[in-house]
Amino acid sequence: MELIDGNQIAADIIAELKTEVATFAGRPPCIALVRVGEDPASVSYVKKKEKTAAEIGILSRIILPPATTTQVELEKLIDDLNADPTVDGILVQSPLPKHLDEAAAFRRLAAHKDVDGFHTLNIGKVAQEDDTGFVACTPAGIMELLRRSGTDLKGKHVVVLGRSLIVGKPVALLALQKKAGANGTVTLCHSGTKDVAALTRQADVLIAAIGRAEFVTADMVKPGAVIIDVGINRVPDATKKTGYRLTGDVHFPTVSPLASKITPVPGGVGPMTVAMLMKNTVKAYKQARP
Repeated sequence: MELIDGNQIAADIIAELKTEVATFAGRPPCIALVRVGEDPASVSYVKKKEKTAAEIGILSRIILPPATTTQVELEKLIDDLNADPTVDGILVQSPLPKHLDEAAAFRRLAAHKDVDGFHTLNIGKVAQEDDTGFVACTPAGIMELLRRSGTDLKGKHVVVLGRSLIVGKPVALLALQKKAGANGTVTLCHSGTKDVAALTRQADVLIAAIGRAEFVTADMVKPGAVIIDVGINRVPDATKKTGYRLTGDVHFPTVSPLASKITPVPGGVGPMTVAMLMKNTVKAYKQARP
């Protein structure tokens, strides 16, 4: 069993981007990070994004509207960033406070600055295999993990657990694409699927993004499968100082001995998301230059 080290692969991508950005003439790439309110997880995510950007040589513009911000105010802020030629990428940190319409905010972003890849146009470009669009960061990271760990999907049965717009749907579309590294045969399972285990047992590559702690057990996995665990769940654990431990959607102790390759949680898919956000920002910067 080989552990796919997301920390190492993300570090490699960050080093490659740093080398590339050092060659740019004129102003460096710039990402605007918009965080509404003080959600503790969002605070730490935005800090991580800011730190990684600085390491590469990307400018971050941190914008912190209060939790009381209205939809109109947020959309005005997005409009201003869309119109600002010195901003290449814009990220609106999710989740937004309950009174705000997240989908409307994401749609408001200019598609060519939507480095998070959730704009209707960018999701459509994935479906059309148009590489000028931006792929959502977690699915892009999964494809990069597979590629750099030597897993070619051609002719393989790829089973995706979960149909979210953030992971399940886009990663299924990417695995299907008619291009090097992809060309997989994809089955997408969800809460309406009958006998999920019968399908997961057929998977050469299993991508678990269902948001349920340790849902995938040993009896659901074909020996020799490649397992990508996208889940990050908090499970109560009295032995830990925090009172909980982080676990994925896969029961790692029993599944990992069966797998040919598997991502750990933490340290698998997670670090890739920020690395791919930076890769998208550099791409936006280059595409804005004739």
